[in-house]
Amino acid sequence: MVATTSMLAIAQQAPVPTRVRGAVESVDAETMTVKARSGEIFKLRMAGDLRVSGVVKADLADIKPGSFIGATTVPGPDGAPKAVEIHIFPEEMRGTGEGSRSWDLKPNSSMTNATVSESSVSTDGHTLLVKYKGGEKRIDIAPETPIVTFVPGDKSELKAGAKVMATIKQLPDGSFETSRVSVGRDGITPPM
Repeated sequence: MVATTSMLAIAQQAPVPTRVRGAVESVDAETMTVKARSGEIFKLRMAGDLRVSGVVKADLADIKPGSFIGATTVPGPDGAPKAVEIHIFPEEMRGTGEGSRSWDLKPNSSMTNATVSESSVSTDGHTLLVKYKGGEKRIDIAPETPIVTFVPGDKSELKAGAKVMATIKQLPDGSFETSRVSVGRDGITPPM
């Protein structure tokens, strides 16, 4: 009975997050405290090889055939993928996370990192055909869809009030560490 109860408790534990989205509460030499959008507080140890990228506004006109982008999508009423956000990777980040997989931004969302093959405009908005190893996807983009790109950043941007998305991992002692943080600039909240 004890074994069954222990197994049920383990099965009911919340999944360990792999990303934290929110605002920086405080930073010291090794730790960043982030208040997640859910209200949870995360103390994140900053890895020695921490990479910081700035997130700035971009436009649909910046996306051209050959661009390498990331698109968070959800199924629309017709089942077709509708973009929730688009981020344009700089050339030096081409190939980052290439492919399509489930994503934790919204229920039923997916992330597709791929190269733009075609771009077309219709009365309903804009559609991109993106291709990645093993597949392709048509993505519908509404005029209000946030579009951003990454620029070089540094640790000094991680200060109280900064809007961030941090990739995290849980360490053996139960604490969390981040080695990659995207920080919004000029009032941008990283939309991914």
